[in-house]
Amino acid sequence: MNREEGHQELAKRLDRIHHVAVEVLDVDAAVAWYRERFTCDLAYRDATWALLRFENASLALVTRDEHAGHFGIEGPDPERYGVVRVHRDGVRYVYLTDPGGNVVEVAKEPENG
Repeated sequence: MNREEGHQELAKRLDRIHHVAVEVLDVDAAVAWYRERFTCDLAYRDATWALLRFENASLALVTRDEHAGHFGIEGPDPERYGVVRVHRDGVRYVYLTDPGGNVVEVAKEPENG
């Protein structure tokens, strides 16, 4: 097996981190700060959160009162981790808490998006 085949095989076995969510005080100010310094696309924004897409992952900017800081892992079957809920954008998800108290979101994008 050559190196490229090894990377492809590994990619088939590994889960994918979809996003990291960090808490911010002001969503608009945080969006401006990140977009002034880094090359990223604004995928979504409202008063309580924004999603910035980078080449290899997304960064969610969330307000503490509305969302917890967390990271999201794409999973084909979030229901295996608990009761599935649906975000306003159609993403199906389950929040877990790891042994260190970190929040982990297991999420699946809608089939059409």
